[in-house]
Amino acid sequence: MEQPDKLNRIVEARMKLKNRFEEKMKQTPSVADARPMGTGKANRHGMPEIPVGQIETKKWPVLDLGIEPDIPLNEWQLKIDGDVENPVTLNWEAFMALPQTEDISDFHCVTTWSKLNMQWKGVRFMDLAALVQPKDTATHILCYGYDDYTTNVSLEEALKPDVLLVHTFEGKPLPKEHGGPVRMITPQLYA
Repeated sequence: MEQPDKLNRIVEARMKLKNRFEEKMKQTPSVADARPMGTGKANRHGMPEIPVGQIETKKWPVLDLGIEPDIPLNEWQLKIDGDVENPVTLNWEAFMALPQTEDISDFHCVTTWSKLNMQWKGVRFMDLAALVQPKDTATHILCYGYDDYTTNVSLEEALKPDVLLVHTFEGKPLPKEHGGPVRMITPQLYA
């Protein structure tokens, strides 16, 4: 498929997904909460920078399962399947050929620390979803890491425009101690 055709198909599919989930996205806590709790100035989502019970850190603590797999880029794969119309397995080259997004967002860990204004580059989850087209019966995604970590996220949260599969942090490849070569970030939720 020609690159312009691929991009046009992704944009068209992205808009269909946005329309399909727009009402549900408006009802998520970060958007629907009339009186969000926390401290600090309001971030771009209208939420306080620091959620209740969190402490700001300047460092980026390493928290993992004690497993840091070394995945050569020529062996790395992203498999998207399940309740989708077009399952796909992307290698590194195909992943990097997708539209790339740069963003600055806050990172909140469930272990009570927050790091603000982190600079990321990666692929929007919404663009990946546009490629595979979730079926009407799909409600959540289940993420599997190379370190055997798993987590689930509702589609209405995952389709927000700042949810990325990041490969770059502050202009450098994402280090493996922080989930590199790729990890998903969900800025409006905990990491």
